[in-house]
Amino acid sequence: MYLDEIREFCLSLGEVTEGFPFDNRTLVFKNPGGMFCLLDVEWEQRTLNLKSEPQRSLQLREAWPGQIVPGWHMNKTHWNTVDAEGLPRELLLKLIRHSYDLVKQKKSRGKKPKG
Repeated sequence: MYLDEIREFCLSLGEVTEGFPFDNRTLVFKNPGGMFCLLDVEWEQRTLNLKSEPQRSLQLREAWPGQIVPGWHMNKTHWNTVDAEGLPRELLLKLIRHSYDLVKQKKSRGKKPKG
């Protein structure tokens, strides 16, 4: 997949914003719950940082050694760095969607009625 395809997919998920909060290279996609996808716009490494449930992270790292690794500059329990080069397109889209859903759930769990 190419950078523009990933960007289009992320923006299609709903309530997504994009920006450069850290530097002028790291594109960050957020939903109301927070960040769910980070990638380098120079796209040399073809990697993304995506959030994942801890147990699922371990399973993915075992199934895709070298292609899915602990998140670079992120909490290594909750984030993976995913090498998009050679990874099946459907799997990559599924991982992005999982990250989006996890972060969005975090926001909805935080909205508990007062009482």
